Order: sequence, then C-alpha cells, then structure tokens
Amino acid sequence: MIAFTSVGLLGLLTLSIPVGIVLFLLAFGIDTFFSPFPLMRGLGQIVWSSSNSGTLIAIPLFVLLGEILVRSGVAKRTYAALEKWVAWMPGGLIHANIATSTMFSATSGSSVATAATVATVAMPQAKTLGYNQKLFSGAIAAGGTLGIMIPPSINLIVYGFLTESSIPQLFLAGLVPGLFLAALFMLITVILCIFKPSLGGSRQSSSVGEKLEGLTDLLPILGLFGAIVGSIYAGWATPTEAATVGVAIALMIAAHQKALNWNMLSKALRGSVKTSAMIMLVVIGAYVLNFALTAAGVSRALQNVLNDLGLGPLETLMVIILIYIVLGFFIETLSLMVATIPIVVPIIVQLGYDKIWFGILMIILVEMALITPPVGLNLYVVQAARKSGSFSDVMLGCIPYALAMLAMVGLLIIAPQLALFLPSTL
Repeated sequence: MIAFTSVGLLGLLTLSIPVGIVLFLLAFGIDTFFSPFPLMRGLGQIVWSSSNSGTLIAIPLFVLLGEILVRSGVAKRTYAALEKWVAWMPGGLIHANIATSTMFSATSGSSVATAATVATVAMPQAKTLGYNQKLFSGAIAAGGTLGIMIPPSINLIVYGFLTESSIPQLFLAGLVPGLFLAALFMLITVILCIFKPSLGGSRQSSSVGEKLEGLTDLLPILGLFGAIVGSIYAGWATPTEAATVGVAIALMIAAHQKALNWNMLSKALRGSVKTSAMIMLVVIGAYVLNFALTAAGVSRALQNVLNDLGLGPLETLMVIILIYIVLGFFIETLSLMVATIPIVVPIIVQLGYDKIWFGILMIILVEMALITPPVGLNLYVVQAARKSGSFSDVMLGCIPYALAMLAMVGLLIIAPQLALFLPSTL
C-alpha cells in the first residue's frame, strides 16, 4: 500500500497532471483497492470541512499582499536601499539579493514570488557589473526560499491548518531560524568571495548620507511587517485579520508611491485568484487523500515499518529527513508538504518530538526542494529572469546554499531551542 502510494504519486506527477488532481486520483485509487470505506459517501463532507475554515482566508489575502507589493514597484526600491547597506562586503550585490529576499519574505509569504521579484530587479545588474552568473543566480534562488520560512508564510499556515497547530506559534518559531539561515547564506558568500574574489564582482560603497536616505525606502516594508506580525503577537488580530490589515497597508503604500491604478489592481487580483485557487485545490485534495490513507491504515503500516527497523527516535528522524530530501527532487514543495504531513507528523509526535519544531525543520527541507532539480521551482524562475545562459549555471550556484540548509537542519536537531525559544517565551 505504501509502495502503491509512492509509485502512484511519482508516476502521476511525471505525467504532468496537476498536483491537486493527482491527490484526488490517489485517494480514489487507495479507496478502490485498500479501503473498506466508500470514499464517495463522505466526499462532500470532506471537501466542505477542509475548505470551511476562517484560517484559510489568510492564504488569498497574503497572496494578494505579495502581488500588490510586486506590481507597485516596492521591491525595486527595497533592493536599491539594501544595496547601499550590504554591497560593501565581499560578494557585493549578492548580499543585496539575499537581504532583499529576506525582507520581501517578511511580507509576501511566497518563495516563488520572492525569487521572481528579486531576479527581475537584480539580474540586469549582474551582467552589467560582471558578477559570476552561477553564484549570483544561485543566491537569488536560495534567498527566495526564505519566503516560506520567515513569517507570514503561506506554507506555515497550511502546516498549522493540517496539523491543528498554532499558526502564531509557527510564525514565531520560523523567525529566528529564517534570519539565521539568511545570515548563513551571507557568510557562505563572504567566504567564497574571499577565497575567489572574481565570484563577487566589484563591491559597491555608499556614504553614510546615502545609506540613511535609503532607509526611507525600507520603512514601508518594515512598517508593514511590524503591523502584520505585531498585531498577531499583541493579540489584536488573528492571522486572517492581520492579513487583511496588511493588504490595506499595502494598498496605501502603493497609493503613496503613485502606483495604485486599476490596471495594477486588476493584475494583482487576477494573479491572486489563480494562485489561491491552485493552493486550495491542493489543500482539499490533501484532505481527501488523508481520509483515504487513514481509512486504509497507511499511517499504521508506515509506523510498523519504522518500528520493524528497530531504530531509535533520532535514527528514525534521520530516515524521515532523508525521505524528504529524496522526494524533494521530484515533488513540488506545497504538494510535498500536504501529501506527507498526515502520515509523518503523527509518527514524529509519537517519537516525542515537538510538532511546532518539526514544522520548521520540514520547511527547511521543503526549501531545499525549491532549489534542487528537476522540479525546483525557484531554479526555473531565476533562469526565466536571466533570459540567457545555461540552466545548469543556476543549479551549480545553488549548491553552497543547499549545504547551508543542511547545516541549518543539523543546528535545529542539536539546538531545537533555535525554533522553540520565541514560542515558549512569548
């Protein structure tokens, strides 16, 4: 049954069938061959209960927030401002790529949107200033992955919804590891460019006055992040209400910068509808698949397999991590999460691990899937923005940052308080 699920998932995805449809097909396949309960009898109730949640309203709102910021030109101003602050280090503008990704992640909630935005702004400068195309592209692709770690994160909302975990606690848990991972990216860039200066191109220096002037372009993003996250942790708003506040502030920012018009707004709304519809189809499909898996006893079967291996909690965790790394080569990130969470998280909890902590660990592993071929979405986004050169350049450029993610996984295992300190304190 486990083999049927795994082979079926990979086989259907290989045929380029949409992920949401794949989940439904798998559910009906498992129900037909393994489950004693007819899925059709409960299908309507499952679909309704999985989508009838106020928490999920936050998803289209955060997607809309990111669309407004992208289309109003806020990202370009943010990049130019951060360039003045960080481009003096070995690696130059590569640090601006990572810093902009980090800051934009704190508002967009989407890795692909973050990577696309920064790539569009940064790639023309890479060619003009003679940067190494591999490392420069890899930094953008890797930096974009922070969009699903640093709050507000759409993937953390989905994880919280599927595992019935506190979304504010997940947001808190993801903040320190997300910033720490961004710092690791920058440290690796510095080390590489010290040993081989040609990788980093020319450094950019700015006066104190220019840096202070650039802060005016950072204030809108910082204020938006403070309003969203601050209102949640102060107890003034739920994540859904905070997303609504964020959209309203983003509209005011766009209006202030004279970028708010019907053309921009209509494109942002259309983009939000398309993205949100895709996400909701995957979430509903995951719920239907979870119902079929539970009825067929897949979770129990997998638990029995792991028990038969005779491994301890740490060794079992390592096996699960290895499974995620391998699956990440073939399955898109959100799909990887929703297809595995119902099976893996109960096992993790039974082993004695905290599911908030594991949510952050899983997000890092899912981030790796965004920059590993053949399905890594951020690789394709950055290559599309380059408009020239070999696709392998982007893949090779991501290798140092993928290693940084593995190092971060190790740090979280050794020191789980990196993720749990803020939730337990606040």
